[in-house]
Amino acid sequence: MKVLRWLDQYLEEALLLIMLCAMTLVMGVQVAARYVLGSSLSWSEEITRFLFIVSGFISASFCIKKGASVKIDQLVGMLPGKGVHIFRLISYSVQLVFFAYLIPFAWKYVAAGMESGQRSPACGIPMYIIQSFTVISFVLCVIRLIQKWLYRLQLILGVRDGKEEE
Repeated sequence: MKVLRWLDQYLEEALLLIMLCAMTLVMGVQVAARYVLGSSLSWSEEITRFLFIVSGFISASFCIKKGASVKIDQLVGMLPGKGVHIFRLISYSVQLVFFAYLIPFAWKYVAAGMESGQRSPACGIPMYIIQSFTVISFVLCVIRLIQKWLYRLQLILGVRDGKEEE
């Protein structure tokens, strides 16, 4: 149970931190190799690019979890009573449908990558591994949106008082 609670609270942050540290380390090694040793690493830019792309996808779920999306709080804040919660519930529903809609297409994209056998030029990494983070990201987004949706529904029904952190 503690592992699930930790994953719920820190999964995206941990993944993003690991990828940021890896990007910094790889590019630091690349700079040192180029200017100190006089030779460039052929794989460093490709690995850094892949880490950056993956972190972009994972950050979508992180932003949903933290409520860090683009929104107009002034308009929503003027809604009376439970109007804010109803509006957010509608917003989460639209986002949920959108990300759930994307999952099968992302899966087909990964399957096509597996079928083609394409590999990255410098490292030889199968491209379906990188492409699979689209599916992982969209599934994480759906999970986070379901959590937000249930929380808002509990606020509307009066099961929660809204004092605990969302």
